[in-house]
Amino acid sequence: FCLALDLVDDAALIAEYENWHKPGQQLPGIPESISAAGILQMEIYRTGNRLFMIMETTDDFDPAEKAAMDAANPAVEQWEKLMWKFQQPLPWAKEGEKWIPMTKIFQLT
Repeated sequence: FCLALDLVDDAALIAEYENWHKPGQQLPGIPESISAAGILQMEIYRTGNRLFMIMETTDDFDPAEKAAMDAANPAVEQWEKLMWKFQQPLPWAKEGEKWIPMTKIFQLT
């Protein structure tokens, strides 16, 4: 899965966001909630204020199930509320959407 999201275009907020994503800086329970949903590996890259996330998942990973798990997890809800301070939706995002799935348009084979 590849997803995109923008950050608020403010150098201080971007630096703070990156600090929250350093090893061991997430709120307790966040890495565990990611793994419990069937996400095997997750990477986030940044250019300017645009973020790009790559997730390797189990074959039965279901984004809707992950969203339901997150909504029922107070630690994840707290994390998402904190992260929204730094994030902003992409211009074409629907109401309430954060990370937007990207469409693969090329693969070198």
